[in-house]
Formats: sequence, C-alpha cells, structure tokens
Amino acid sequence: MNKIVIFASGSGTNTENIIKFFENKKIAKVITVFTNNPNAGVIERAQNFNIPTEIFSKTLFNEPIFLQKLINLQPDLIVLAGFLLKLPESIVEIFPNKIINIHPALLPKYGGKGMYGMNVHRAVVENKEMETGISIHYVNENYDEGAIIFQKKVTVLVTDTPEIVAEKIHELEQKYLPEIIEKLLSRDFGTNF
Repeated sequence: MNKIVIFASGSGTNTENIIKFFENKKIAKVITVFTNNPNAGVIERAQNFNIPTEIFSKTLFNEPIFLQKLINLQPDLIVLAGFLLKLPESIVEIFPNKIINIHPALLPKYGGKGMYGMNVHRAVVENKEMETGISIHYVNENYDEGAIIFQKKVTVLVTDTPEIVAEKIHELEQKYLPEIIEKLLSRDFGTNF
C-alpha cells in the first residue's frame, strides 16, 4: 500500500477529503499529517481519523533531523494541501517527483510568494479575469514553478466576489485532488512519476 504524507497549515478540509477518499481503498493510506501551525484545524481533522499529526517549527523544518524523520516514513507521495512554507531544498532533492502541491489558480498566473488563499481570489477578481481554476503540480525549489500535472478551469462571473471564487475553487479541489493522487499512485500518468 502506498503511503501518503500530507503537509497543511490551515483548516484541513482538503486533508480530510484525501483521508476519507483513501480510507476504504487498497491503493494508499495517509500515514502522517505535518503542520507548522499549532492552531491549525487540520490537527483535529486528522486526529478524528486516528492519523498521527506532528507540529513543527520553521527552525526544525530546515534541520537534518526533520529530513531524516521524513525519510524514515518512506512516503510514496508527499502532498502539500494548503501548506504555506517553502520546502527546504534538501527535502525536494531527496523526493524528486514525489511531492505535489495544489494551487488555487491557473499557474503560472497568480503563483509565487504570498499568493495563497484569499490573496489569489482577490487578485483574480480585481484583475477581472474571466476564468480561474486549480493547478496540481510537482514541487521544486521555487514557489509554484514545478511541472504542472493537472489543471481544471472554472468561469469567473463579473458579479463574483473573492468569496464566491473561493467556493468555486474549493469545489474543484475537493473533487479533483484525491482523484489525481490516486492516478499518480496507480501510475496512470505514464512513466514521469
């Protein structure tokens, strides 16, 4: 069975969705959730499913001991689901093409440092974009610059507020992120994984 490790900083709705999706499947299981936020809702959500959670500091994140802990878990896939810190290069190097991120916009638009959550949706509305969407991509050493695995678009109406856009994006995330993880782990995307 494939082992999934999730990194999250927020409420954890995508994390919970992934846990539920794989709960009764033989292909994969979420084995640990890491968070840099001691007040993150993701902690309680993971614990409700008896998934071990670990809170870490930004300092520890860059230490060799943290990397070793991750190596010891032997994850088949690391999923960043609303995780706000940049991964240390040491982690990216050890797990090439085994770390994915979901971004709430159609990259390369609205990516980079500071572009997360409502910041993205506000920018989309302010710039009068006609569409937005989600991007699931491999993680490299730069914010939101890894190879794109999957994108799904949604129409932005002129009457849409950033909050309405956020709801549309959340629906896409909930539907597609677990499916793409499953496809990656079953190697349905060819041999580039």
